[in-house]
Amino acid sequence: MVRHVVMWKFKENAEGKSKAENMAWVEEHLYALLPIIPELKRMEIGSDITHSDMSMDLMLLTEFEDVPAMKRYAQHPEHLKVSAYVCKVIETRVVLDCSI
Repeated sequence: MVRHVVMWKFKENAEGKSKAENMAWVEEHLYALLPIIPELKRMEIGSDITHSDMSMDLMLLTEFEDVPAMKRYAQHPEHLKVSAYVCKVIETRVVLDCSI
């Protein structure tokens, strides 16, 4: 199994929405991928509760059977739509992929 963890720092305002509105949009649209991308075995999304200087705003944790499945997810047209929007509303993105 492969775990894919992504964390983002959002812009205060982008695409005509506040940070909170964009975070909610991203969460809603990521969860909407679960029933349409079979490679997704697990998904959790969490938002920061401490708001420290080192904190990111939103975390996505996904799990896949293997790396090829993760790559198919990454290239799925519906994922690419969400990813394109995310790129417009974030300042920073960090990723970790690991075997579990």
